[in-house]
Amino acid sequence: MCIFVIRVFLGILLCTPYQCLECPFGCECFVVTRTVKCVSKDLLTVPENIPGYVRTVIITGNNIQQIGPDSFTELENVTNIILSNNRISEMASHTFSTLINLRFLDLSGNQLALIHPEALSIPGSPLQELNLSHSLYNYTALTDLTTAMRWGGLGGLLHLDLSGNHLTLLPPGMFSYLPNLQRLFLAHNSLVAVYTGTFSGMNRLELLDLTHNAFRSFRDDALQELEKLENARIILGNNPYTCSCEIHNFVTWLNKTKAQIDVDAVKCTSPGELTGTHVRGLSIQAIGCVSPVLADVTDLTLQTSYVFLGLVLGFVGMVFLFVLYLNRKGMKKWIIEMRDACRDVLEGYHYRYEMDSDPRLGHISADGSRAQRHFGVALSQQLPNDTCIVQLPTDKHVKQVTPSPSVNL
Repeated sequence: MCIFVIRVFLGILLCTPYQCLECPFGCECFVVTRTVKCVSKDLLTVPENIPGYVRTVIITGNNIQQIGPDSFTELENVTNIILSNNRISEMASHTFSTLINLRFLDLSGNQLALIHPEALSIPGSPLQELNLSHSLYNYTALTDLTTAMRWGGLGGLLHLDLSGNHLTLLPPGMFSYLPNLQRLFLAHNSLVAVYTGTFSGMNRLELLDLTHNAFRSFRDDALQELEKLENARIILGNNPYTCSCEIHNFVTWLNKTKAQIDVDAVKCTSPGELTGTHVRGLSIQAIGCVSPVLADVTDLTLQTSYVFLGLVLGFVGMVFLFVLYLNRKGMKKWIIEMRDACRDVLEGYHYRYEMDSDPRLGHISADGSRAQRHFGVALSQQLPNDTCIVQLPTDKHVKQVTPSPSVNL
């Protein structure tokens, strides 16, 4: 009996750090903490024969490119799985469906390019924390993830980490299928704007981390979206805010919002003279904007000027029409005279055109000129020496003979 007790004691003492017979090759198993560790073992697949007592599985630093439903079998007791930095690029359908007690899943540091719509589907929706930081390979993976969150039944998810994925925009309604989400981490991305519906359905959100992105300001629709999260703590620091006139609405929102903002970390990065200045305390003059009141007064002044100018022009037009009415008879006479004068001129041009264009009149004119020349020669021979012949300039074809008066010697 004593020998049996000694053997049991020695077995427990020697195998407490790990289960020698049940632990997968190359891994470390810890009974006390119910943990399996397979760190940097150049594994190509998830190890088989993981002990049933294990609650936490840590497999990191390997070369596991694909995981599927066959990767985790008979692990109903597992609550935590860490699969970071394994170069995983594909998650098949129902990869974790056998892990009915899974609460925490870490897939950070991988290269996910293909995510099946039902890759995260687990019966009973036990998953509460999902870490996907530095794990999405491209924008297609983000689209796949959006679909997987929609069809995965992640109603019980409380924490989601999407930091460091170079995200430039978030699809509207991406988080609407996570009604119980409390903490959302979007830091260290490249987000430039928040669009309408981005955070719809997140009524229980307690923390939103938007630090270290590319926000220069927030438009009105983005501010309305953030205002819906009035019960959450919103971290907006460490973004390249441009403190120009376009940031005026953001400054106003910071001053009146009920949300908890890290206002001390929200600072200007440009222009140079405002670098390091807190955005919340900026004045209208500092960012180069005209006061809205002054702008309204200016608009009212311009409108008044336009109305006055319209009245003046209308009065001048009425005076002009009245003067025309008083001189209507004289204007009518002047118009008639101008019409008659124009008509006479046009008739004269028409008559001359017909005379010049008729060949018969041209022949008669030529014959008449020769006959007139012969008649003039004969007449000059018959007339006495004291007779004067005068040609009138009014007609080029007619010569008038005028007898010179008698001179008494």
